[in-house]
Amino acid sequence: MEFLPVFLNVRGARCLIVGGGEVAYRKAVLLDRAGSQLLVVAPEISQQLQDLLRQGQGIVQQRDFLESDLDAVLLVVAATDDETLNAHVSELAKKRGLQVNVVDRPELCTFIVPAIVDRSPVVIAISSSGSSPILTRQLKEKLETVIPGGYGRLAELLRGYRTEVKQTISDFTKRSRFWERVLSGPMPEMVFSGKEDEARAYLDQALAGAEDLQVQGEVFLVGAGPGDPELLTLKALRLMYEADVVLYDRLVSKEILQKVRPDAEKIHVGKQRADHTVPQEQINAMLVRLAREGKKVLRLKGGDPFIFGRGGEEIDQLAEAGIPFQVIPGITAASGCACYAGIPLTHRDYSQSVRFVTGHLKEGSAELDWDQLACEHQTVVFYMGLVGLENICQQLMAHGMSRDMPIALIQQGTTQNQKVVIGTLETMAEKVNAAKVQPPTLIIVGRVVKLHRQYSWFKKQA
Repeated sequence: MEFLPVFLNVRGARCLIVGGGEVAYRKAVLLDRAGSQLLVVAPEISQQLQDLLRQGQGIVQQRDFLESDLDAVLLVVAATDDETLNAHVSELAKKRGLQVNVVDRPELCTFIVPAIVDRSPVVIAISSSGSSPILTRQLKEKLETVIPGGYGRLAELLRGYRTEVKQTISDFTKRSRFWERVLSGPMPEMVFSGKEDEARAYLDQALAGAEDLQVQGEVFLVGAGPGDPELLTLKALRLMYEADVVLYDRLVSKEILQKVRPDAEKIHVGKQRADHTVPQEQINAMLVRLAREGKKVLRLKGGDPFIFGRGGEEIDQLAEAGIPFQVIPGITAASGCACYAGIPLTHRDYSQSVRFVTGHLKEGSAELDWDQLACEHQTVVFYMGLVGLENICQQLMAHGMSRDMPIALIQQGTTQNQKVVIGTLETMAEKVNAAKVQPPTLIIVGRVVKLHRQYSWFKKQA
């Protein structure tokens, strides 16, 4: 983030605007709505700005800016058409430790004014860090159409119950569950449709039974997909924001992890070859323990939990312990990485079947049914096969697969670090060594690989 999003209380505080035109007026409107005491200084001040200040009991100084105008103010807005003056105001304000905004000059600002969706007391601020005001305006327009105006009334109603709920339900987890149930039920729609008396009655009834509220933990086993956060499912996103605690592995990208509820506890339990940060048995036990504490536990896995993700082992223990759970599939690495590399896993001219194979089995064995895997008219996808790549190529050739069979290795597919190495069974090991690839990787063997050059579409950002 280039700017820290904050909501500043300016009610009753003096705020200085240097400038008297249309831009200054727009900033003054926002500050006036927030309850500030405005001081506007400019040689010429528009009539609409003067009218606004009279209505809000602001102060007008129709003259040039003076350094003494900065005395006893909380923040400053420079909104003139004189770039030199704007820069001068910014410099003086910063020397005094004042917050300053220079319109359309983010490099001179200590704060910027976002686009706002106002459902007071619910306020949504949108910013592009000053890079594109038109973009933020368009995002604001989209949000205005999908967020009901009744959210403001809903927030006001909930504020009236907040103290009573806190006194009635002292336990924080129980209190959180109470609000989640209330807001997931019919009560919000009662407010949106103007039935606020019914909404209050609903809340009163819910609060009367709050003593009997049972807090039950649950585990969400969620597939995070191959890396691109836009490949997350809608249900995955919803549960990621509900979770109290998150257990995530090393294949979950930081961009995806940022979509988890900000205040959720995050525990890294990632595993990689010969380095198990947390043993699988301990992960299983943690899921049970945390759920028994009444928490909503998110087990976030790269790819799909049931495709080489050991999800079955984890729900075995959850089911045995009687812990409620949900399993949310994700786009598995084979599908995601192949698509982003422009390699169809099946194709009527080259491959009528596809097989997913792990590069190492449960006991560390690399023994596979090589005779079946060496079939010419199928696609074989090897998960976790980087270390054993040379052996994979040798075994396939030894069991009858053509030495010129195309093979692809995809590094960190679907992300900005994606790298695709193309070769044949005979040349691939040498090419991968020269490319210095970094895990995680995926290996695809089959005639479909030669379509990569024709079908490749994914372009990394500059």
